Amino acid sequence: MFRTTACFAALLLVASPTPAADWQPAKGPLMTRWAKDVSPERVHPEYPRPQMVRKDWTNLNGLWDYRIQAEFDQPPREWDGQILVPFPIESALSGVMKRVGSKRELWYRRKFTAPELKDGARLLLHFGAVDWKCEVTVNGKSVGKHTGGYDPFTLEITDSLEPSAEQELIVRVNDPTDANWQPRGKQVNEPKGIWYTPTTGIWQTVWLEVVPKMYIKELKITPDVDAGTVNVSVLPGGQVGDGYVIIKVKANSFEIGMGPADLPKDGKPFAIPISEPKLWSPDSPHLYNLEVEVNGDKVSSYFAMRKISLGKDDAGVTRMMLNGKPVFQYGPLDQGFWPDGLYTAPTDEALRYDLEVTKKLGFNMVRKHVKVEPARWYRHCDELGLLVWQDMPSGDKHAPWNPTGGHNGQEIERSEESADNFRREWKAIIDSLRHFPSIVVWVPFNEAWGQFDTVGVTKWTAEYDPSRLVNCASGGNDFPVGHISDLHRYPGPTIPKLEEGRAVVLGEYGGLGLPLEGHTWQAKDNWGYRNLKTKDELAMGYAQLIFKLRPLIGKGLSAAIYTQTTDVEVEVNGLMTYDRAVLKLDLDETAALHKKLYEPPPKETLLVPTSLTDAQTWRYTTDKPGDGWTKADFDDGSWKSGPGGFGDPTTPGSKVRTQWKTPDIWLRRTVKLPAGGVRGLHLSIHHDEDAEVYLNGTLVASVKGYVTDYVTVPLDEKALAASVKEGDNVLAVHCHQTGGGQYIDVGLVRLEEAAK
Repeated sequence: MFRTTACFAALLLVASPTPAADWQPAKGPLMTRWAKDVSPERVHPEYPRPQMVRKDWTNLNGLWDYRIQAEFDQPPREWDGQILVPFPIESALSGVMKRVGSKRELWYRRKFTAPELKDGARLLLHFGAVDWKCEVTVNGKSVGKHTGGYDPFTLEITDSLEPSAEQELIVRVNDPTDANWQPRGKQVNEPKGIWYTPTTGIWQTVWLEVVPKMYIKELKITPDVDAGTVNVSVLPGGQVGDGYVIIKVKANSFEIGMGPADLPKDGKPFAIPISEPKLWSPDSPHLYNLEVEVNGDKVSSYFAMRKISLGKDDAGVTRMMLNGKPVFQYGPLDQGFWPDGLYTAPTDEALRYDLEVTKKLGFNMVRKHVKVEPARWYRHCDELGLLVWQDMPSGDKHAPWNPTGGHNGQEIERSEESADNFRREWKAIIDSLRHFPSIVVWVPFNEAWGQFDTVGVTKWTAEYDPSRLVNCASGGNDFPVGHISDLHRYPGPTIPKLEEGRAVVLGEYGGLGLPLEGHTWQAKDNWGYRNLKTKDELAMGYAQLIFKLRPLIGKGLSAAIYTQTTDVEVEVNGLMTYDRAVLKLDLDETAALHKKLYEPPPKETLLVPTSLTDAQTWRYTTDKPGDGWTKADFDDGSWKSGPGGFGDPTTPGSKVRTQWKTPDIWLRRTVKLPAGGVRGLHLSIHHDEDAEVYLNGTLVASVKGYVTDYVTVPLDEKALAASVKEGDNVLAVHCHQTGGGQYIDVGLVRLEEAAK
């Protein structure tokens, strides 16, 4: 039986990196504060696979030789220089910062000294991720090929080792990025707007492990909250034969064991009872430790007891449920890009930092957008208590996109090669990530990017992993399939039409842009969905979005995702700058805003209806009226009379019954208000663009810009107190627009907080 000892572990192997005295990062446009902590002697030294940890391993990160050349079957005879692995060659922290392009290949080389392998032990070579297609050779012998830029892979290299000699490891990479149909996320060869710099080659940790001739290849751990068990499958690798297995579950003073028992050859799971399980949630992210041994091969792991499902709330609305209870999920869209490392965070501390800030801001969820992170990122989410929506990285062509919501599916027809590759890579990504309890939603498609066979892909995903929900197309061309109906709306917020069998969510909204001098990728021409000039404007605009969001939760909204965690290259929609040096919103104030989202939503009472459902008659004019037009006693007899709303029917979210095409319109209407005074009085309004609202001649609200749906806006209570009365009141509105769509419609509601 194979046993490692302290002496053997010390002799595991000695990697022989190239001398690093002269290495420096390249001069990039923007660096993070963690860049100073990066050196060839210490680059991502943490064990990279937290879901299955062995004590003895060797990190191959560090300086490797590299070469960029035209496609050629033979390894380079000369090398261009040194690259710091695992940073992409396009990044500053690689020390190279060069583009490879679609017509050339990237080659890597490094040497290492192999250990003495006793008792039939084997040597495994692990890659966290290589983008996109690669072949690996050891001492000139091919040990394997891999296609897929986001999933880890392992090669058994024992038979390629030379006795008592330095070993040569070469990796050949081809990565056409958007010149091909491959899954690539937001990587493009010509970055602009929401599209970013590509990543080519090795971008996650490379490491070696010595294992016995029969070893633990994979663990599959699935909690069953309803049954009070955790199901553990142990899959062996190597020279598979008869074996024993021991499993131990630990949590503080709690420990239960299973085995020694015969190792099932078919991967049949062991159901281990967890008495009085402590459930995992954002408020209590409790993790259980797990130890597994097969024939002397020992690994440590962990799991959580948690359940994600659909269910009905007390009002009969379909919601996303966590551990059997409705939990509103709110978080940022997280792109996972770094100014100095691109796809690769400078350090593990940096990788965790974004998540710590997300949690401190009061979010309980994060959507990982068309990218997959290293396994340690998901472990951090598990520890911090952040729910994760995991996207499939997009690729191929885009289908025509209909952003209006509803069952409006369009999709592309991929080539057989592209479709087969998508399914293979999606399965590999799910297999590599299904361990992590923080992941609660799979998202195969985003906004029609590469969207094909939506029904088939969604159904397969739900059947392959029934422990999670599936969002068929976030903000894309919706099909009535999966667990979630998802709409994107900038700036928003809005709510999709409620459904009986699916939860409704706002998959992206917000996008308030604020460039901060000294912290941008480029000095000018930065981009945002809605550009602001100061942090105060951003704080006010964000608070208004949160205020408008709360009533939608009461109407059935199960989740919302704000764009986005950080700025990325020229995109400045981040809560933080791209270098993570500045948090644009006040931490405590924002956390207090978010806390309201998880409380019972306010009760809404309709006082004065808008024209969204039924037409309301207004007096209106497009000629500037005389003084006093806002007052109750103003004579509007010469004004026209017509039904609301007013505007251009192409305006998103509008219900136009009277066309309005001039720059300005003035409206008046007599409305009845019940007893209760100004308490909780709010505006229900859809405006494009600037609007002023008066009650009995007093300005009670002023809104700027445009929205794309009806929103709720607080009114000035001091102004209301002096003007509003029970019975008849005159509501007067002026709306001004400069271009694009135009629309105005107004009503009044009362919002009352639920008793605590």
